[in-house]
Amino acid sequence: METEKNEPLVFYPAFCFKASPTHFTWVKIGAADVHRLRKYGSFVGQKVFFYNNHPVRFVSLLGIIVSRTDVYGRTILALDDSSGAIVEVIVLHDPSTKPGVAATRAKEEELDQRRINIFTGEPIAADQTPWSAFSITERNLTHFSKTTHITATDHHVVDISSLQPGTLVRVKGVLGTFRGNMQVHLERFERVGDTNAEMQFLDERLRFLVEVLSVPWVLGDDEVESLRRAAERGDERVLEEKRRAERRARKRIEREEKDTRAIAKRYEREERAREEQLGALREDGQRVMKKFGFQDRGL
Repeated sequence: METEKNEPLVFYPAFCFKASPTHFTWVKIGAADVHRLRKYGSFVGQKVFFYNNHPVRFVSLLGIIVSRTDVYGRTILALDDSSGAIVEVIVLHDPSTKPGVAATRAKEEELDQRRINIFTGEPIAADQTPWSAFSITERNLTHFSKTTHITATDHHVVDISSLQPGTLVRVKGVLGTFRGNMQVHLERFERVGDTNAEMQFLDERLRFLVEVLSVPWVLGDDEVESLRRAAERGDERVLEEKRRAERRARKRIEREEKDTRAIAKRYEREERAREEQLGALREDGQRVMKKFGFQDRGL
């Protein structure tokens, strides 16, 4: 990858990312530019993509939902932001709320026979073609209302029932790929009902593209070295904290073992005392029985 001056781009190590204007922010970006993001070198396998040499993890897009599809484990929203491409926004299903398969299939078979007009709510005749009334099945409406969705990272419950085709929405999410195609995994969203808000977002997106993303990210040698030293100090702190945690764990284990030995010794002493008491009681009982002659009578 090269710059406009045919100079090779410099891809900095991960410890430099905190100095990047893109890595720890919601990058306002168009769907077409999402598809221009690429993996690079040693970062393959990580959830880090690059626009030029800018590392990007979190993105923010604004557009119209043109389709909504439910598949196993997720809902796929196709988002068109007029940038020349469509991007898929993935919303995960909460696996803990998955209904029983048999019960669901029976309900679906029943509801398949009852299609409704989404505009009027009236039933559609069996001989009426579905597309002539722009209809969906009651089964789908039931599925939309009962499926619980969660965010990609923290798995917080999110209600996307309002995100139907034709909705103008701003989404924020983390990047991912499926079969080589870029996707956005939903973290949060907000519906946009104000044209002014839409125009403001588009203006900010264009400015960020021109002023930041399209300009190669450059760090001086002194900045890189400073970031390296900071990362090493951070690594040392992490290592020292790990050592302290290990020492605390060892002391806890030693303390537990010591307590276990003390409890065992106390139990042994108590057992010996009980045995002695039991022996004394047995001897007293034998003397009493002998005194009253119970032993001579075979009792």
